Amino acid sequence: MRIALGQINTTVGDIAGNVALITKCAREAAERGAELAVFPELSITGYPPRDLVERRRFVEGAEDGVQRLAEATADLPLAIVAGYVGRSNETTGKQATNAAVIVQGGRVMLRQTKMLLPTYDVFDEGRNFVPGRSQSVWALGTENLALTICEDSWNDKLFWTHRLYSRDPVDELMQQGGSMLISVNASPYHLGKRELRREMFRAMVRRHRVPAIVVNQVGGNDQVVFDGSSFAMDADGNVIAAAASFREDLVIVNTAARSGDDHAGFPDEAEAVYEALVLGTRDYIRKCGFSKVLIGLSGGIDSSLTAVVAVDAVGRENVRGVAMPGPFSSDHSVRDARDMAERLGIQFDIVPITPAYDEMVKTLQPVFEGRPADVAEENVQARLRGLTLMSLSNKFGAMVLTTGNKSEIAVGYCTLYGDMCGGLAVISDVPKTMVYELSRIANQRHAGAIPESVFTKPPSAELRPDQKDSDSLPPYDVLDAILRLYVEEMQSPVDIASELGVKLDLVKDVTRKVDRSEYKRQQAAPGLKVTSKAFGIGRRFPIAQRYFEG
Repeated sequence: MRIALGQINTTVGDIAGNVALITKCAREAAERGAELAVFPELSITGYPPRDLVERRRFVEGAEDGVQRLAEATADLPLAIVAGYVGRSNETTGKQATNAAVIVQGGRVMLRQTKMLLPTYDVFDEGRNFVPGRSQSVWALGTENLALTICEDSWNDKLFWTHRLYSRDPVDELMQQGGSMLISVNASPYHLGKRELRREMFRAMVRRHRVPAIVVNQVGGNDQVVFDGSSFAMDADGNVIAAAASFREDLVIVNTAARSGDDHAGFPDEAEAVYEALVLGTRDYIRKCGFSKVLIGLSGGIDSSLTAVVAVDAVGRENVRGVAMPGPFSSDHSVRDARDMAERLGIQFDIVPITPAYDEMVKTLQPVFEGRPADVAEENVQARLRGLTLMSLSNKFGAMVLTTGNKSEIAVGYCTLYGDMCGGLAVISDVPKTMVYELSRIANQRHAGAIPESVFTKPPSAELRPDQKDSDSLPPYDVLDAILRLYVEEMQSPVDIASELGVKLDLVKDVTRKVDRSEYKRQQAAPGLKVTSKAFGIGRRFPIAQRYFEG
């Protein structure tokens, strides 16, 4: 059978646009001789729709979208698989289902409802959908298609040491005579996810002795980035066709010949993270209705990387860098910022904040009298920079991209309503040590746009004389190791200290800062998830609480 893997970038809520995109790709698939075209999970409505499914007319619109797709492709000599938000027929529970449909010849041939609804990390499907009770295979040619929706294929009892669900929809479909697995997914990217996905399906097809077609969404929707990386496997677990990562693609596989298009790329995970940031930034900006961005350029590594990502995302003509020197800014900060802006070819402005800072300190002096200068005066500078950028945003209609990295945000080394001001936190899930690694990749792609001095100078917020990050934080390689074990792997301070061979008091100091900074992070701009556990919708800790790990 010739099957098309339609790896498309959908927009949440744009039902008409998504149906048009599916139709266009289905026509191309038909022209290339495909008998079946498969599109991602909720491809008609976009994923994740979240609480849009609580709106009755949204669900009705999704049902209408299925009919429009069937009618628009009635003349095509192939069947089409697409995901959509279905209407629940249950008398209790939610009104919506996470469903997939097979249309052929203008008719709906099968409706399949997702049974396993994930409620971990970024997923909250149990909040929005009612699960299916059962599923059915569907015959096409000589094959009995076992159609599953994402999580329904992610519960193989021989792959996972701890399963989240007692049921295995794939097992149940195989018992009905399924001869080919079709899995439609909206599986977000994080470090290592592409290989994990392949290994899991490889174990599954070998156990059931059936080939698999795995189609994954591509693109950014809010804080999650979908990498695509769709593939087809034969019953031995060999990849016989593969789509590209981080871009739309249409791949044809011939399951009988066990061969197909191979567009796979980005084997290096650092390269993959960079591509995820570019794709997530581009889609967030454009899907939110913006075209231009503003970045506060400090001459440091974080803002430099953010600027290069922005150029790759929306084009140099749509990126504006702003240096805002203050009373403690070094000469090299403005020089490095200007140098990089010129190398990148972006617009560059200098807006000094020292006059405004002096005036603000003078204004506050009567109420501050008798108290020594401290972080309050330091943060006035950061907040004046935030005010400047947001004023420019209002005037020119450009989105502000914040530049804080995961290491700083984790321990609260950031200023509310200052450097945290903005619409998207591009690198908020990128540890500081990885920032340097990604910046080297950025320089390979942009002929050394980031000056070497930016890599070598000590990181500093420059809010007081001769300030360095190391005055307040441990070395970043140590900090990042502690944060990975505490935030991503949920280890205790005692276990972390033992594993890393560092002092327990240091680990406790870091983890206390993480816990106490929750109120800041929950007021931050949304960030792009690239690790297994990012701050944001996938990490839900209380703000007002008194539990601290000992």
